[in-house]
Amino acid sequence: MAKHPVAGLKAEAFGPFEAINVEFSRSLNVVLGDNSTGKSQLLKLLYAATRSLRENPGATKRELQPAIADKLVGTFRPDSLGRLSRRVQGTARSSVRLKLEGVGTPLEFSFSSRSRTEVELAKHPMEALEEDQPVFMPSHELLSLGADFVSLYDTYQTPFEETWRDTVQLLLLPALRGPRGRRANELLAPFSELLQGGTVSEGGGRFYLHQPGIGNLEAPLLAEGHRKLAMIVRLISSGALLESGYLFWDEPEANLNPSSQKAVAHALIHLARHGVQIFVATHSTFLLRELEMTLENERDIVPRFIGLQRSTDDGQPDAAARVTAASVAVMENLPFIAALEAEARQADDYLGM
Repeated sequence: MAKHPVAGLKAEAFGPFEAINVEFSRSLNVVLGDNSTGKSQLLKLLYAATRSLRENPGATKRELQPAIADKLVGTFRPDSLGRLSRRVQGTARSSVRLKLEGVGTPLEFSFSSRSRTEVELAKHPMEALEEDQPVFMPSHELLSLGADFVSLYDTYQTPFEETWRDTVQLLLLPALRGPRGRRANELLAPFSELLQGGTVSEGGGRFYLHQPGIGNLEAPLLAEGHRKLAMIVRLISSGALLESGYLFWDEPEANLNPSSQKAVAHALIHLARHGVQIFVATHSTFLLRELEMTLENERDIVPRFIGLQRSTDDGQPDAAARVTAASVAVMENLPFIAALEAEARQADDYLGM
């Protein structure tokens, strides 16, 4: 299990969030909500905060403040840091509080809507997060990229989010050897079947799927579902997601058929079972139901479902819309599930034809 799982997050005036206070499971967390409710923002905020702590162990307040600001800007890519504040008339002040299990002091910071790169740090944990690697997987696969992308990102101004660079760098790490390598191979066993008996390798900064009797297939030639699963394989084999760490996966179902979504659901459960703290944002009713059915036989995984709902105050412009959050152990207890309600309406319309 992650040595220091994320226990909770409080955020005020951040992005679409007026004020949210969310509790998380130490194993599997599923974020649900309609478009523009902040699912991606929530995952990116968690990623930027945990990555900042891991990359700066033992940092002083003076050292950590610019590190957090840089990571937020690199992760979200706003024109200035203050653009991450909630849109209101006048000046707003955004605040974030991240609580980690086993850590006495939370991470607390704030910034003004007028801020360009300045973060004010109120508190920060001194414990190192070196054993817990944060990994962000966007909705688009990254295995078709390689070492050239990292070089391009580090050399030139590009429109890509820093999460892409971070994850490609992790994908390029070599496979573990020795006792940890053997544990990784044990964890990878179910993925061999999902990839039709194939193994994932890297050579010359490019990725390949080796299948018995077929040989090496370049990553760009693989189906996107296989590329997404192959990313997980690489991250496990290098130790980034081996029995600890945080995985933030934004819309894993994107561009995948139901069969591939089923494989992704089982991969998520498999990782959670072996100690990775999972945060996944999804629109897919199919993926949700597959997760629910699989969890029925999992006693060691206690999930949390985080529902985000958007509403607009009467008489206020749409920019003043606020998002509320609910965190529950049973998905049906959420007050609003956009994907399920839309599907139910479609089914009623179809049956009424």
